[in-house]
Amino acid sequence: MGKHNDLGKKGEQLAVDFLLKNGYDIAERNYRFDKAEVDIIANKDDVLTIVEVKTRSTTNFGNPQDFVKPKQIKSLVKAVDEYVTVNNLNVEVRFDIIAIVKVGKQYEIEHLENAFYHF
Repeated sequence: MGKHNDLGKKGEQLAVDFLLKNGYDIAERNYRFDKAEVDIIANKDDVLTIVEVKTRSTTNFGNPQDFVKPKQIKSLVKAVDEYVTVNNLNVEVRFDIIAIVKVGKQYEIEHLENAFYHF
């Protein structure tokens, strides 16, 4: 497995730990539908929170959140629509990004709530 895959897995675990520490319940990890993969589906205060995790070893090429593209958002929305339908959920849905940057041996975590809106 490549180093970037290791960094991505580490980032996802850091994001899960961060969410748990902040009162979220994790419903799913790496939920797949069609060509999309939803990193984390969590619940807090009757809101279904869809979390895209972006981890980078540097910000030289931009902030992690800048790498969530419109095509990916469209796929995520389709996957989440399927998840909500299959599980017969009647909840508010929010799309967040957790941006993680490795700084030396530490990781900086930024939680962007309502990072994008579904259309």
